[in-house]
Amino acid sequence: MKILNPNWLTEGLIDFEYKKYILLAYFKGIQEEFRASKLYPYLSDLIFHYQNLQNIKEHKKILYQSFPKQISKADFENLRIEYENFVQDDQLMEELESIISFALPNFKNLLVEGKNIYEYIEQNLEFLPIGISPLYQEEGYLFLHEELLRNIQIYYYQASMFTNLENSFRAIHLEYLETIQKSFFETFENLKINLLRKYKQMPNPATFLVNAKLSYPLEETLLPLAKRILIKHISLNAA
Repeated sequence: MKILNPNWLTEGLIDFEYKKYILLAYFKGIQEEFRASKLYPYLSDLIFHYQNLQNIKEHKKILYQSFPKQISKADFENLRIEYENFVQDDQLMEELESIISFALPNFKNLLVEGKNIYEYIEQNLEFLPIGISPLYQEEGYLFLHEELLRNIQIYYYQASMFTNLENSFRAIHLEYLETIQKSFFETFENLKINLLRKYKQMPNPATFLVNAKLSYPLEETLLPLAKRILIKHISLNAA
């Protein structure tokens, strides 16, 4: 399904029934993805739109200023141009407020549903170090094991730190290496030893296992959750 246009509220026809039609189709699509246990990018998209609408509701000026402007006065001698909004604070603004009042609780309900699915899946994921973990854990290997299928997706990971004016946060880059089948007799420690014989870039890399007890979509759910769990662990270890 397509995610919602970031400017869906102010683009196109400003009509409650029209926007309601667009939103209901979007919400239906999100619910279908959630029923299939697909969380990303849909959960992130919901969070973005919900927070955006809350900001607009709290700061009405943001909504007013988001509309296009037209030149109201041009003073070419003093190189000054004044603008005014196409939209005035009248019936159209009331229509937009009705749309926001309809949209916000629906976004919130879907966010609660997505959060509950996220927490349930997270409870069915085990996170364990494989072998002895070195002090340096900013790069290494990640085993993503689907227990029912006995598939192991193997990734090389590298953590990086980003800093802006307000916060610092970590991100994880994953590079897919291979997929293997785990037999009943193999241990994860043996699989790590075999991996190090094949990839000799690091003598004793940090290696972690995310074990999924149930089967979930890889790209839309397991992999994003595994990355978040790994980031959380590395951040705590570095603190």
